[in-house]
Formats: sequence, C-alpha cells, structure tokens
Amino acid sequence: MTEQRYLEDSTVREFDARVERVIDDGETSRVVLDATHFYPEGGGQPADHGALSGSETWPVPDVQKTDEVYHVVESGDAGPTAGEMVRGELDWERRRAHMRYHTAQHLLSALLLEGYDAPTTGNQLHADRARLDCAYERFSDEQLTDIEDRMNELVEAGLGVRWYTLERERAERELDPQRTRLELLPDSITEVRIVEIGDPDDPFDRVACAGTHVEDTKEIGRVEVTGRETRGADGERIAFVLEDE
Repeated sequence: MTEQRYLEDSTVREFDARVERVIDDGETSRVVLDATHFYPEGGGQPADHGALSGSETWPVPDVQKTDEVYHVVESGDAGPTAGEMVRGELDWERRRAHMRYHTAQHLLSALLLEGYDAPTTGNQLHADRARLDCAYERFSDEQLTDIEDRMNELVEAGLGVRWYTLERERAERELDPQRTRLELLPDSITEVRIVEIGDPDDPFDRVACAGTHVEDTKEIGRVEVTGRETRGADGERIAFVLEDE
C-alpha cells in the first residue's frame, strides 16, 4: 500500500520512491510507488501532474486512487519497471493553485453555513477558478458582495490552517454533520483526517478532508466572486477566482 505522504506535508515538490508495480496499458502505464507526494483526484480537487524520472523521464498527466494510488505515466515502449528507484517531481504551480483554492473553498463553505444556513452540496476546483454548490434558494447581488467582502476579511486575518487525524467515533461526536458528511464514508474507515482553520480553541472551520491546503489564509490571496447560477429548486452555485500570486 502506497504511503500517502501528501497527507502529512503539502509543501514537498520532489521526492524519491521505489516502483512497487507497473500495469502496462499500451501508450501509458499505471505505476504504483511505495510512497508518493502526488495527490490523486478526489473531493473536488484535481490530480497533481508532474513527472517520474529513473532510467528515463516519464510525464505524469493523471493520478487516481482506487485500491492503490496509480500514477498514470506516458511510457511509450519503455516505462518504469518494478523495483526501480525513481524521483517524483510535481508541477508545483498547479499544486500550489489547488492548495489555495481548496482552502478558500473551506472558508466559503463555513461562511455560507454560518451566515446563510446554506450547507455545501458539491464543489470543483481548478488551477484558475473554482465553484461551490450549496442548498440555498437564491443569492442577491448584495449578498454576493457581502460574501466576497467577508471572504477577504478572513483571508487578511491570517488564520492558521492545520490538519491531523482523529478517531472516527470522536469526529462523529464533535464535528458538525452538515460539514463533515461522515455518514458517506465506508464503515471500514476508523480514523479521519481533519482540516481546521482558525483558533484551535474556537476554530472558524473544522471538517474532515483528505485534500491539500496552505498553512495560513493569507496565502490564498484576494478572492473575487465572479457569479452565481441556480442549481435546481433550492440550490445555488457560486463561482470565484483568486488573485494571481
């Protein structure tokens, strides 16, 4: 089983690993490593891109997690081989953007729940934009302006962002079920990774999440709400972008 090191440290750009298994799919191969800092697609966050280097250098255009973490490489006629040591290199600009957008999405989800009783029902992050779906009838232009202003206040406050694991039973007792949706996790999961924003004694947000994040809300940069659209009878979608670093 691949050691998912991105869960502990989101700042690593290069790492060394051993190839455990290779599945040849023709022009591409799925490579299983003993450890990885590549984030596999999930939770609204896209997969990391980058490259693996060993006897050759192979681009990594996708990473997926099912029974294992599979690094899809453009292997051609000669891909990595089992037992080979490789160096992984992330497309850092892409990963960094996903970290900023994911933390911004957490802030927005918490803000909408607190200020509008609007729980998040879905989200999708990209390297240059994001959108969030929530249960709310319709936001007015004035409300969208207020949401943008409040988001930027939270960014400028420089709230700390932390992550750690928690026993599932404790998480179910202590966390807001509207934010965590722990009932959707398989019963086999007995520990959950928690991402917390703000004062540890009174956090602004505290939710189960396996994604990558910045360590301070100031790293998000200025938030601009770019629009809204209706999603069903009682659903809204808010789109936003972040100022370039």
